[in-house]
Amino acid sequence: MSAEEYRRQLAALAEATARRDAELLATERAYHDGAATATAELVRAEAMAAAAARRSAALTASVADVDREASRIWAALRALHRRRPGWAARVGDPPEPVLPQSANLGYPDQAAPETRAVALLDRATRRIDSAKRGTARPSPPRRVLPLLPVVGAAAAAFTALFAAGLVTLGGGHTTTQLVLRTAGWSVFFVAPFTGLPLAAALLHRLFGSRLDIGAVGLLVLGGMAAATGISIALAD
Repeated sequence: MSAEEYRRQLAALAEATARRDAELLATERAYHDGAATATAELVRAEAMAAAAARRSAALTASVADVDREASRIWAALRALHRRRPGWAARVGDPPEPVLPQSANLGYPDQAAPETRAVALLDRATRRIDSAKRGTARPSPPRRVLPLLPVVGAAAAAFTALFAAGLVTLGGGHTTTQLVLRTAGWSVFFVAPFTGLPLAAALLHRLFGSRLDIGAVGLLVLGGMAAATGISIALAD
């Protein structure tokens, strides 16, 4: 082997050794970079798991608080009219909670379901407390007042027609017909006032208000007009 050929082989060996060292260095650097990335992802995943656990604990505590408050309000509702026979049986036990399908629980910014639940519980508590204290409910809204004579007239018209039917059936001279005729005239006399309980129930249910003197006057006025009209129509 000549000296020139020997030098060429030594140069090729040195080049191969340098290439091997460079590849080993790149592989080691990639390993360390991958390990650092994996470690960072692991730390991030652990932080997210801890945040989810804290969120779950907070939601569990919130649900427990809402359930306790709902049970307390339900018990207060049952006790509010405990003197009425069968009221507690009609109220029954508290309903099972239903999770809204649109609820996106598990995220820190998902507070709408809790807010709505708290608002509903607060409103129920205020209404029950007002009923316990006997607080006077407000008068009917002004926009409802023009409808009150119509309600009174409709209820009175129905009652007056029913009374006219009883009077018609009691047109003879037997005892049964006399009873029917008396009942018919009695019902006819109370016809103008039959819209009062209906209007009171509707106002309480829809607006949380009560019948004041003006509302009672409008209802009776409409009822008297309807009863008078039916009486004149039947007399003709």
